[in-house]
Amino acid sequence: MDGIVVERRQFSTGMQGKNLRYLSRYPDEVRPSVRVGFVLLEHFSLPAFTQALDALITANLLRTGLFETQTFGLAEGEVVSDLGLVIRPDQSLNAARLNDLDLLMVCGGYRTELKRDAHFNQLLVTAAQLDISLAGLWNGAWFLGSAGLLEGYRCAIHPEHRPALAEVSKTANVTSEPFVIDRDRLTASSPSGAIQMALAWIKSLHDKALVEGVEDILAFEESRYRRIKPTQKISVSAPLREVLKLMDANLEDPLELEQLAVYAGRSRRQLERLFKEQLGTTPQRYYMELRITEARRLLQHTELSQVDVLVACGFVSPSHFSKCYSAYFGYRPSKEKRWIK
Repeated sequence: MDGIVVERRQFSTGMQGKNLRYLSRYPDEVRPSVRVGFVLLEHFSLPAFTQALDALITANLLRTGLFETQTFGLAEGEVVSDLGLVIRPDQSLNAARLNDLDLLMVCGGYRTELKRDAHFNQLLVTAAQLDISLAGLWNGAWFLGSAGLLEGYRCAIHPEHRPALAEVSKTANVTSEPFVIDRDRLTASSPSGAIQMALAWIKSLHDKALVEGVEDILAFEESRYRRIKPTQKISVSAPLREVLKLMDANLEDPLELEQLAVYAGRSRRQLERLFKEQLGTTPQRYYMELRITEARRLLQHTELSQVDVLVACGFVSPSHFSKCYSAYFGYRPSKEKRWIK
């Protein structure tokens, strides 16, 4: 490669107006790169990992050298993601390599086994002692909690693993939010939560303009991930509000009524009574209305395809989606008017 001049990639005409201002705004700014390590656990969520990584890599396109990234395994060799794709991390994690990091992100997944690992716990504790920020994706927060590093922190984790985290971290404030940044702890419960978390963290280190530039390149619609929360406009009891938050945070993979009841600490019958008394409907009907309303908003205000929308809102097939949509709005989703500019 010596002596070869690589021409800098230029944005296409359609993207120049959005991005050239970010590329040229800080031409003389020099600051050390923020070093981020991703620990890829077996069956980690590939979408959550790539969402977080994509935000950092895209920020580097706008301002060169902001972030350095590398991947780690807990041992030598390959790691299998939740999608069955085999990934070979850059290197295995050890204490010496922690000195080269500013943020260590633990990447878990739905099938990542929650088991204590004394060596990994010690590495996480050492990282905290070195003032390295710690993050967890999907159920990555469980591993931070298992190492005693979430005591007194607010955090996010996939609902399936909330009871398990509560067992190992008694004073952690486990929320139903898609992501939480609490001081030097960053946690996200889903792929969409992962990119929200990464963007919020980037903004805390740099500025809003950079984040807007990243969003432009990724065609990231803020409203796509930051819905108007229906729970903010409904006066309900605290137990029911918690269930509504869980529903809102889990549209892509809807939770069963039994799961919602367990997470809320109520029986199925009690949950049904709460919905009937306070909302005048059933949990199943409310959940469907929430998903179909979000689907309509996505069709109207984003460039997502109909297939992407039905997946994002937890529908099993195009025919099922079309049937439900027609039942509520009187026409097929393909007839929905787009309001995007």
